[in-house]
Amino acid sequence: MPHTANEPAPSAERHYFEQLAQGRFTIPQCQACARHHFYPRVVCPHCGSDALRWVEPTGRGEVYSSTIVRSKGGDYTVCLVDLDEGPRLMSRVVDMPAEAVRIGLRVQARIDAVDGAPLLVFVESAEGRA
Repeated sequence: MPHTANEPAPSAERHYFEQLAQGRFTIPQCQACARHHFYPRVVCPHCGSDALRWVEPTGRGEVYSSTIVRSKGGDYTVCLVDLDEGPRLMSRVVDMPAEAVRIGLRVQARIDAVDGAPLLVFVESAEGRA
């Protein structure tokens, strides 16, 4: 993903959502410092390098925090998930009661379609609680 001064910087956000639409969860990894990051950017937030490549993480992680959103359409969670590769991202844990989602819960990423658009969500992994 490195680019020259004569080329426009690619849209990292657009690339991320295009990959989700194709059923792939990818995140940038810096080739200079080897760290992964999320939310996608065109430069590494850790070292400032623009030598990035897109990789498919394992999708495994752990719930760092969670809250329940109460709505007429049904309760759901909004969670911060720490991926095993390092980045923390905001998402939902689905396919289990909102009250059962706890800090430390081991989860696995999945791509769902919500209102016709791809959405990265998490489900409880076979590892369960850390």
